[in-house]
Amino acid sequence: MRKSRLWKSVISCTLAAGMVVSLSACGKSEGKKAEPGTLNEDTSQTDFAIMGGMSALSKGYDDNEVLNSLQEEAGISIDWNCMSDSIAEQVNVRIAGGELPDAFIAVGFNNYDLTNYGQDGTLIDLTPYITEEYMPNLTKILEENPEIRSAITMSDGCIYGLPAGEKMGTASIGAEEDYSIYTIPQFSMINKAWLDELGMEVPTTLDELHEALVAFEEHDMSAAYYGNDPGTTIPMSTGFDQWCWGQNIFYAGFGFTNWPNDVINDLVLNEDGTVEFVCADENYREALTYFHDWYAEGLMDTEMFSQSDTQLMSKCSQGYVGVSTWWYIDELMGDYADDYVFLPILDGPDGTHNVTVRSGGATNSGNLSITSACESPINLLKFFDQWYDPEVVMQLQYGPIGTYFTEQDENGVWQAITDEESREKYGKSAGELKGEYEVYGPKLILSDYYNTVFELEDRAEERLTDLNEFWMSFVNDTESYPIDCVFTEEELDTIDMYKTDFENTVSEQEGLWLKDGGPTDAEWEAYLDTLTNSCGMEELLKVYQDAYDRYVEEMGAN
Repeated sequence: MRKSRLWKSVISCTLAAGMVVSLSACGKSEGKKAEPGTLNEDTSQTDFAIMGGMSALSKGYDDNEVLNSLQEEAGISIDWNCMSDSIAEQVNVRIAGGELPDAFIAVGFNNYDLTNYGQDGTLIDLTPYITEEYMPNLTKILEENPEIRSAITMSDGCIYGLPAGEKMGTASIGAEEDYSIYTIPQFSMINKAWLDELGMEVPTTLDELHEALVAFEEHDMSAAYYGNDPGTTIPMSTGFDQWCWGQNIFYAGFGFTNWPNDVINDLVLNEDGTVEFVCADENYREALTYFHDWYAEGLMDTEMFSQSDTQLMSKCSQGYVGVSTWWYIDELMGDYADDYVFLPILDGPDGTHNVTVRSGGATNSGNLSITSACESPINLLKFFDQWYDPEVVMQLQYGPIGTYFTEQDENGVWQAITDEESREKYGKSAGELKGEYEVYGPKLILSDYYNTVFELEDRAEERLTDLNEFWMSFVNDTESYPIDCVFTEEELDTIDMYKTDFENTVSEQEGLWLKDGGPTDAEWEAYLDTLTNSCGMEELLKVYQDAYDRYVEEMGAN
């Protein structure tokens, strides 16, 4: 049996420390391995030890009002050993020493770890406990959302961790179609006040945007319009391949948007169900050639490859930047926000565009795992099933009723405290208040909770409204590779072997071609050869294709 990444890291950490690690008791010593699918009917244990992660802002779980109430209702008592840092190292030590708690919560297990620890007997199979008798709340959710069950079921058919995820989408604002808030991560924006001053319209094509950027530069609009120092105008500034502040949205004019994502960058799902890497496509090559010309003309920020998001925000908030990308306009542009409007998805040189949409937030399958040391899993899982009640998960996420959520509207929807109210009452922002009370772990917040149980945060509502009413009108195809696909052990090994090198090679070469020009025919052929023969492109494609095909089959069966 191969050792997981966590196990490998504990060896290096222990040797590097050059010291003896003391293992204090946490629960009981390692128990007996249970056969997958076996139900342990013992209910004698009522005191449990749980080890896990928590927010750095958290005051701890021992005196958490919500957790204590849930324990009392379940008839159990929990000794919480939770921390905000060094959690991976501590988990490694526990597992390596065989001193297991009854459960691990929010420790960062991925599917690779879950499979390994499940098959070696460290973690038990939870499948026989997820029933209407023991976990009615979770069972109902899985019946209504089969994709969640699929996401937490490992390739051996077992479930080693309870699901967590925040499925925030346009259904939260009452839209007919439910698009995840992550569907289009970058919103592009342009200074319309500058355009008006120059007598120009908001661009609809890349060529028109090029004209606008040239005009911003030639007329030094930062200085001319805002009175900043001469030469401070930056026509367009973004990060490079960054989550919500990259240049990727402008590639749509060449048929793709290679967002940074949770699967592998540059992977797209075609209409016929096949997967491919856009970074090996001729359209990708054409896009880099096109935008290199912009970079060479000084229209794209020369610091885009090295600047931080903080540096970008500083430039934008001082009125230097004409075009950029971000999650919101207000947050990036500060006092100048009213001068900006959304820059729509732009047609490319051939008159078309295509936005590669993203899936929603992934279902985390490793937020609560029961170990073989636990004598009475039923009792502990009944406690955690309460976490899947909508009003309970609201309090685990934001704090007890009366703190973050104080009153209900006429429809029974809980209303959130405002920043102003929070600062006046608690001396901190609403976000800080949430961080203080938030409990990490197996929490599922489904999209419809936001308009039936508790209200959406103001900024999230704003972004979802913009997504639904403006941005989705530019999307031709809403199919995307599902980030909840489950991979076999062998496939995980392949991903582990190639993914990092593949992504780094593509990103490094993309940056070089944008800055220095290219690729020539010879450079392009050499690049494709490297991806194929050194970076495992074909092997990765097979892994993602096979996993997707299984996902489709699983969804069809449910």
